[in-house]
Amino acid sequence: MLKPTQIVRTLLLSIMLAIPFHVQAAYPDKSIKIIIGFPAGGPLDAHIRLLIDKLQSALGQTVIVDYKAGAGGAVGAQFVAQSPPDGYTLLLANTGTMVINPAIYTKAPYDTLRDFQPIARTAQQPLALIVNKDVPVNSLKELVAYAKANPGKLNYGSAGNGGISHLVPEMLKSETGIFMVHIPFKGSAPAFTDLIAGHVQFMAESVPQAANYAKQGKVKALAVTSAKRNSALPNTPTVIETGVANLEVVGFYGILAPKGTPPDVTNKLSQAFKETLESPDIQKRMIEQGADPAFLNADQFTKFLTIEMPRWAKVVNQAGAKLD
Repeated sequence: MLKPTQIVRTLLLSIMLAIPFHVQAAYPDKSIKIIIGFPAGGPLDAHIRLLIDKLQSALGQTVIVDYKAGAGGAVGAQFVAQSPPDGYTLLLANTGTMVINPAIYTKAPYDTLRDFQPIARTAQQPLALIVNKDVPVNSLKELVAYAKANPGKLNYGSAGNGGISHLVPEMLKSETGIFMVHIPFKGSAPAFTDLIAGHVQFMAESVPQAANYAKQGKVKALAVTSAKRNSALPNTPTVIETGVANLEVVGFYGILAPKGTPPDVTNKLSQAFKETLESPDIQKRMIEQGADPAFLNADQFTKFLTIEMPRWAKVVNQAGAKLD
């Protein structure tokens, strides 16, 4: 006959065996996919390739980069917004995708703060105003004079409608009274290809990308859009130095997840990016390329976006750059 203590143990064991027991695997337990809303070979692609080895070490998992180009990054952003909020599908986005698109499109396919959980800001950087090497100008003042003397002759390429590479030339046009035709591409890489080939004459592009081609003599850098000169293009003046007083622009890159991603996952991802960006080697290489490793954690990045969105909405309205 069983003793009372044995009976209790038997009952407890029976109850435990009857209850489904699920062990939650520690995040991440499989590869993580980072979506870029532009073609391979552009500035965002170069940025994540710089971080990826350190990031994989910090997370202990493989990080896969995938490209879903179109609509100034909106195609990739919408894909991530509709993905499961489990931390395994992330978006690497820029200023255009996250704060300009919602302002410039009358019917944007996503809402930055409603549909996304910000994870980390990973960089800030100005743009460089560049021309094809055969355009007969060597300064921004000369470009403005040339455009006024040759109305309709200049065009400019961008990474797509609504992005920062579209808006900055529109701001330049507004400030100087020049006319240039906009030719949107599906990303910076194809736009750069046509700039080098001479099919487009002008671009506003991220400094790391622009500096690389300028050093090769394939393009001419006329000005940078930051308040101070950039170390990657030390001999290139700021736009303000050239006499265009109201054009100072610094863009950003950042990682976002679908809204509803659990806080523990968000925090782990944010910490992994922080660890990556604190690497002296990463910081040195980013600064040499003209970018600032300006990390913000999830909460800080969220606050940053809430400030940037109305600021850029005002810029969009002033430039009259609304799109359907």
